Amino acid sequence: MNTKVWVVDNIVEKKGDYPQLQEAASLLQSGEVVAFPTETVYGLGADATSDEAVEKIFLAKGRPSDNPLIVHIATTEQLNTIVDEIPAKAEMLIQRFWPGPLTLVLPKKEGISHRVTAGLSTVAVRMPDHPIALALIKQANVPVAAPSANRSGRPSPTLAAHVYEDLNKKVAGIVDGGATGVGVESTVLDCTSAVPVILRPGGVTKEQLEAVIGEVDVDAALKDETQTPKSPGMKYTHYAPNAPLTIVEGTREFLQQLVNQKKEQGLKTGILTTEENASFYVGDVIVACGRREALTTVAAKLYDALRAFDTAQVDVIFSESFPQEGIGIAIMNRLQKASGHCVIFEN
Repeated sequence: MNTKVWVVDNIVEKKGDYPQLQEAASLLQSGEVVAFPTETVYGLGADATSDEAVEKIFLAKGRPSDNPLIVHIATTEQLNTIVDEIPAKAEMLIQRFWPGPLTLVLPKKEGISHRVTAGLSTVAVRMPDHPIALALIKQANVPVAAPSANRSGRPSPTLAAHVYEDLNKKVAGIVDGGATGVGVESTVLDCTSAVPVILRPGGVTKEQLEAVIGEVDVDAALKDETQTPKSPGMKYTHYAPNAPLTIVEGTREFLQQLVNQKKEQGLKTGILTTEENASFYVGDVIVACGRREALTTVAAKLYDALRAFDTAQVDVIFSESFPQEGIGIAIMNRLQKASGHCVIFEN
């Protein structure tokens, strides 16, 4: 299968009139898979009501079958065709954060493919805050199941080029809308219990959620990796570059010592840092991933930084750690997944 690429300007109005999006929407309607940009990362979309279409997502990504998918919608009318109930707290969050990087887990209606929900009685759904994504979903006129558009386990794609690198000849098409914004995936919030539970930290922080609905809990597995995660997909390794990644909890001097040890062994070293600290280090490949004083910039560039080490073909990667607050929680969650929870503490 040859993968078609459509370039769409995400600023121009009336995107539904674009022949590129009409062609991409037609492919979705006919049961094919199409990658498209959202405000978080690129998604790999298929008709969420079709078992055959959704199966193509799993085949293209090499994704485990018990890993549920998030359904993307463009209108609240679509939401009512997917979910059986919208609790009051979920309604408040929809009013505040949709469109946006917040996924809500709600009781599902019949009609959504069982491959989407991995046999669960709930469905994860969100409305992306990206003009191309919204226009494409409206044009297709179907709910679109869409995990990140990368090979399973690889860093998520924030550019169409990342998608092409991973999935060329495995998907029908890629809508190239430029770089994404938030950079890390949406927050996933289970709204089926009295106190909603964060299953995956992301673009909407716990503090922002609690400002709207009060108490929000966090899945025990996010705080202790020995616990079984409530969401099946969270048990898998994600976001990993080709070289082994180690998170360093300590000073810059300690991280440099670790790099020096590997360089003495003849290994090509990579350092994941920030603009503030980049000039301090000596290594083969130094990638400044945003600014430490503005963690949203780190989130936006994280996956691109991890892929840069693959391009440079380093042997080992050492990463600075980040404050576990606000969007920093999502950044550290992704780094911990990418490293297989490999952390070295200075003290």
